[in-house]
Amino acid sequence: MGMSETIKTDVIVVGAGNAAMCAALAARENGADVVVLERAPKHERGGNSAFTAGAIRFAYNGIDDLLKVMPDLTPEEIENTDFGTYTEEQFYEDMLRVTQYRTDPELANVLVSKSLETVIWLKNKKVRFKPLYGRQAFKIDNKFKFWGGLTVEVVGGGPGLVNAEHEAAEREGVRVIYNAEAKQLIHDDDGVHGVRARIDGKTTEIYGKAVVLACGGFQANTEMRTAYLGPSWDLAKVRGTRYNTGAGIKMALEIGASPAGNWSGCHAVGWDLNAPEFGDLKVGDGYQKHSYPFGIMVNARGERFVDEGADFRNYTYAKYGRVILNQPGHFAWQIFDAKVAHLLRDEYRIKEVTKVRANTLEELAHKLEGVDPQGFLKTIEEYNKAVRTDIPFNPNIKDGRCTEGLAINKSNWANTIDQPPFEAYAVTCGITFTFGGLRINTEAEVQDTSFKSIPGLYAAGELVGGLFYFNYPGGTGLMAGAVFGKIAGENAARFALGRK
Repeated sequence: MGMSETIKTDVIVVGAGNAAMCAALAARENGADVVVLERAPKHERGGNSAFTAGAIRFAYNGIDDLLKVMPDLTPEEIENTDFGTYTEEQFYEDMLRVTQYRTDPELANVLVSKSLETVIWLKNKKVRFKPLYGRQAFKIDNKFKFWGGLTVEVVGGGPGLVNAEHEAAEREGVRVIYNAEAKQLIHDDDGVHGVRARIDGKTTEIYGKAVVLACGGFQANTEMRTAYLGPSWDLAKVRGTRYNTGAGIKMALEIGASPAGNWSGCHAVGWDLNAPEFGDLKVGDGYQKHSYPFGIMVNARGERFVDEGADFRNYTYAKYGRVILNQPGHFAWQIFDAKVAHLLRDEYRIKEVTKVRANTLEELAHKLEGVDPQGFLKTIEEYNKAVRTDIPFNPNIKDGRCTEGLAINKSNWANTIDQPPFEAYAVTCGITFTFGGLRINTEAEVQDTSFKSIPGLYAAGELVGGLFYFNYPGGTGLMAGAVFGKIAGENAARFALGRK
């Protein structure tokens, strides 16, 4: 087809990750013709969703709810696993707690109350789920026990999710156009009427009666990162796609949308020091290094700078990237001894890893590049003396095994570091997604600066502001994308079909 032509449809979805595809599928299900614009080529489709490990957090009241999501659970799995419950109240409380009570209560309530039904809807679109045994459960008395409310992941991780959603779109007649970079919203006083995009390098007008923006945050835009997150953020590594440059946010702000949320905040983790500038789909999230609760982290001075055992990993990892970025030289080393080596997550065993091993602490001190060896040895000595070894160590619970008398105490999982061989891993900051974005209401309608809905404009996914501040509970990114993507698609279809 000649790309100079105009394209006409009911609903245009900008982006092709989880939030976007949920919007496209929901709009299609509600009777609309749908065109999806994906900036990336097909093999890089799916935005940040393709880079996630695929964990998804939702409220459930026990095994019956989980069977609606994972009908393939075997009797043995059910017998040998304590899945517990994760109630709507617990989920809501986690959202409040980790955002320091700033999350938008109405949006958080929609996220929580629609979480289970949305995951079941995805399952009916042939997305497959399984228990998160590898990363989120430990075996106690021959039974796997889950902790932290996160029990389920997508089969095939992020790529599995993106592929399943795209296969559903193909089955249901949703048209996806690749190499299509949205540039501007076509709008007038009556609202939004389409998108101006560059498709294979040619400017094209796509007319639609409603537009859903779901094309990610601004984490891959060095300039916006530095402008909004502040100094040094230009030096962070991008964990995911290089295509999330804030275009959707900018297009909406240009026509008077209201910005919302934590614009100076983001999800950022400990990430291998020598990882590339942007994510690599072959390695996926293997560059992350999330077993720090079982060891200690030191900076260039050889000093600890954070309570590694403050909480379960999935409530702290998204904020510790920032803390590492603020250290001298923007890096840290994670230190473990032989007692805990077996607890390290799989990502510590990949070949693309910056690590050193040593048989003595003295030898280790001189292998930690960029670290003051004397400062490091002093830290280890003081730390080892401060560990309450009378309290039993238990990786499954906040075990209260702590240190006493240090400037920064470790609250849980404190083990002496004295059993060789010793291992250390170098990390820097990897940015996942930005927290600031567009203001929406509970119908996923984008609000203007007078807090009125812009007719025909909807948003979902990372470019929505107001849900996450400072931090987020692991697994809520995909869940929020799916919940608000589905709502955006349903309402965009309704609006488009009712619009003359």
